[in-house]
Amino acid sequence: MNTEARKQADFYYLLLGGLFISALITCNLIANRFIEVGLGFKTFIISAGVLPYPITFLITDILSEIYGRKKTNRVILVGFAASFFVLGILKSSMYFNAVGFSPVSDLDFEQMFGNSWRVVMASMLAYLTAQLVDVRLFHFWKDLTKKKHLWLRNNASTVFSQLVDTTLVVLVLFLGVRSNDEIFVLIVDGWLFKVLCAFIDTPFLYAATYLFRRKFKLSFGDELSY
Repeated sequence: MNTEARKQADFYYLLLGGLFISALITCNLIANRFIEVGLGFKTFIISAGVLPYPITFLITDILSEIYGRKKTNRVILVGFAASFFVLGILKSSMYFNAVGFSPVSDLDFEQMFGNSWRVVMASMLAYLTAQLVDVRLFHFWKDLTKKKHLWLRNNASTVFSQLVDTTLVVLVLFLGVRSNDEIFVLIVDGWLFKVLCAFIDTPFLYAATYLFRRKFKLSFGDELSY
């Protein structure tokens, strides 16, 4: 790979990493709000943080397919560190009182971010486990199918890792707080919604990896090596 191609590869790597971290932090900031999402055949009860979360798995699949497992795990670990950095900022800002003309009062801020530590801890425990599982399974299927069937490694890895993610985050947040039946519903709804999103994002994965292969003259299933 020549110098110009390397610079372009680094740029897209940083861009995807930035989008990944942005989506991840957004998930944590809005995770306290639970919503209903009606899709005609079913109404899902999910955390609002679930909405941008499938983007993170799409990005890690793109990174895994093009940049390989090692570089993908780097982005995952940086996202983990960035989330704790944001948590630290939120916690430190609570030590200062809002002024009288502040649009957001202390009470509003406390209600919104007061239990962010628990949400972020739950999300981070689930996130780190599920993302690393996702990347490992993605490459397991890639090796098993000899770099064929991108749709299979995309969906097979995500379906299992999303179950791990959803189960962990719901249990940490609600075990002992909600009934077992409510917890089961939240796990099933969250997981099914994420699985549906994984199926929907498959064409986007094919499109993105096609553009990367065309840009860097890669054969199907090959990764950038530099």
